[in-house]
Amino acid sequence: EQSMKKLLLKAIILSAVTSSVVLTGIYTVIDKSPILHILADTTNTGEQVAFSDLYHNFRKAKHTVQLDVPTIKQFPELPRGCEVTALAMLLNAQGYQTTKMELAKKIRKDPTPYQEKNGSIYFGNPHNGFVGSIYNRSKPGLGVYVEPIIDLAYEYAGTNVINLTKQKELELMFALSEGTPVWIITNTTYKKLPASAFETWETPQGKIKITYKEHSVVITGYDNDYYYFNDPLDGKQKKAAKDSFIEAWEQMGAQAITILPKNS
Repeated sequence: EQSMKKLLLKAIILSAVTSSVVLTGIYTVIDKSPILHILADTTNTGEQVAFSDLYHNFRKAKHTVQLDVPTIKQFPELPRGCEVTALAMLLNAQGYQTTKMELAKKIRKDPTPYQEKNGSIYFGNPHNGFVGSIYNRSKPGLGVYVEPIIDLAYEYAGTNVINLTKQKELELMFALSEGTPVWIITNTTYKKLPASAFETWETPQGKIKITYKEHSVVITGYDNDYYYFNDPLDGKQKKAAKDSFIEAWEQMGAQAITILPKNS
């Protein structure tokens, strides 16, 4: 194992030299996986260099990032449309023209009707399609998860859509450092929810735990203390403490995508 680490450290140094990065910090093995997660702090440049699981090469994460992404408000037309509104922000920022209303019409729907039987709730599965009404909060509904969002984004951006779901936080930082905003599923408190905030539904695919606090935003940057994001609830730019923000994202399944710029 020690020889493997030395070999990998050499690889990091070679990669850093070719990128004009000076390594001055401490090498760390994250998650007991020396092949995929060796990390180097580069205090002279304010960047981090690590081997990316997703791209299978060395990438750099800056210490601070702030991207300019125009905000879009989901209300009043789409009271449950945070996911497609956030997607509209991401697509538009990357050069793909669309609107929240166009995406709301196109997003795949789960037609399973809402029912209550024998003390259980029977409804759709947001992994399969949008559950309930996206336009009217007086009717039953919830939202949609990453799989239908990826399929919809692919209609506009094709293979420029990158699925970051289940990746580590560092992959989000890599994407942001390279100028691509990140769409995620979180909750409206931007911190980990108590178990009492969730309930269980019966769906055609089996039981699923959901929360009515489910939400979607576009991450536009970060610094040492905060993540910055566009919130479709009110169309404003906000910030949340990094650790709490990531805990909320992970609790909701670490669902995320980014999209490369058009013609890239």
